[in-house]
Amino acid sequence: QVQLVESGGGLVQAGGSLRLSCAASGSIFSINAMGWYRQAPGKQRELVAAITIGGSTNYADSVKGRFTASRDNAKNTVYLQMNSLKPEDTAVYYCGCNLKGSYTWAPPNYWGQGTQVTVSS
Repeated sequence: QVQLVESGGGLVQAGGSLRLSCAASGSIFSINAMGWYRQAPGKQRELVAAITIGGSTNYADSVKGRFTASRDNAKNTVYLQMNSLKPEDTAVYYCGCNLKGSYTWAPPNYWGQGTQVTVSS
C-alpha cells in the first residue's frame, strides 16, 4: 500500500504561480512513476505531468513550458511548479503513482485525495 498526500493548492490570479507537493509513504520502494493529474468540473481526469525515479518526464501539451515536475527521492516527494497559470488550469489536482513492473506511463495504482487549484481571470 502507498499513501499520497498533496499540498499547496489555492487561489491565484491568472499569470501567477503555485507549487504543489505530494509526499509518499508506505511501500515507497514499489513506486515507479509519480505524476499529477487534474479534473475540472464536468471533465475527465487528465494527465498533467509525470516523472520517473530516474527523472524522465511526460507532460500534457497544454502545460509544456509552463509547468515543471520534479522529484526528491530522498524525501519521497514530487513537486509541480506551475507558472503562468490560466483560468483553464482550474481543477482539482491529484497526485498518483504507478508501481514497478508497470509500463512507465501507466495510469496510477494509487491516488492522493486531491487539492483544489483555482485561477481567477
